[in-house]
Amino acid sequence: MQQPINKPVQEDIGPASRGTEPLTVICSLLSRADATPANERSRAEGHVLDRFGSPLADPAADAHDNAFATAPHVHFEHWGEYWRKVHGARFLHLDEPDDRGLDLLLRYDQLHRFAPGPTHTDAPPYRAPVDLDGRLWPTVIGHIAPYARPQWDGIACLAFGSEADVAPVLGSARFREKILPEDRVMFRDIAPILTRQYVVVPGSQGNEPVTLVKLHVRAAHVDRAAFQQWWLHEHASLVKGAVGERVRRYVQLHNVGPVGPGLPFQHPYGTAVDGVTLMSFASVTELEAFLGSPGQRAIARDEARMCDTAAGEWWTAIGMIVTSRLGAEQATTLPVRA
Repeated sequence: MQQPINKPVQEDIGPASRGTEPLTVICSLLSRADATPANERSRAEGHVLDRFGSPLADPAADAHDNAFATAPHVHFEHWGEYWRKVHGARFLHLDEPDDRGLDLLLRYDQLHRFAPGPTHTDAPPYRAPVDLDGRLWPTVIGHIAPYARPQWDGIACLAFGSEADVAPVLGSARFREKILPEDRVMFRDIAPILTRQYVVVPGSQGNEPVTLVKLHVRAAHVDRAAFQQWWLHEHASLVKGAVGERVRRYVQLHNVGPVGPGLPFQHPYGTAVDGVTLMSFASVTELEAFLGSPGQRAIARDEARMCDTAAGEWWTAIGMIVTSRLGAEQATTLPVRA
């Protein structure tokens, strides 16, 4: 009897094959297939299916017909567990013992949004709700602020040696026939961004647990090339000087994807994002301390010069490496400034 082949590959493929050149990363912003009304969250065409495999006419009205989950009160938990424990295993599972279809995938990270962590709508210092005299209300009923949910629930990062390596993996029959149908069931929307990865501060632990995710949109007066030049050659140096030893890993993902409609990796939201920051910490407490530091204030002032901060978002994620063929991470060799 043939045994299933579903173990993540973790071996080091050697420094000669990768060096310090930037990797190509498909950074996919993901939202869960929940019962949110259509006017509150985007929905990809053909996503959020009923139990017969047809798209739900109205995810909010037909919540109990959702093929992925029929219990809205535990949906976020169910989705996170399924994405890591089932979808991750399905993605890596090879039906045939001689299948080499994932050989070009160098690393796969899942970044699950962590709701109790800081976000752009609710950052430390946190304050207790009090009356005009500064006293606690005798009851919280009527004084609970509505939850300001970010647009996305997580990010999947798939790393490749070059852009040419993407199509053999994501364009394969296995991916089209086995993975994409699952995506339509469990994801409400997927915004893939074709990016070039620059590791500014390498991760020394190999799997830093807490990551600050920032989605950057450039200011209207700045073009993408100028933004990315500033971000990599000026802002990155400021960040390195401002974060000290607190930040365990700092990566910039530069959007190098197409901007025209109908092209691969084109999504209205993803196309508007010029870059993604991944900044990792040892704990949520360390992240909260960083967000209240003078270094973060200097970073925010610098970002405000070049970014439309209202158009982006940032939030806390718990990061998990699903598979990696890379050895110890090294800082990326930066290109010569144009």
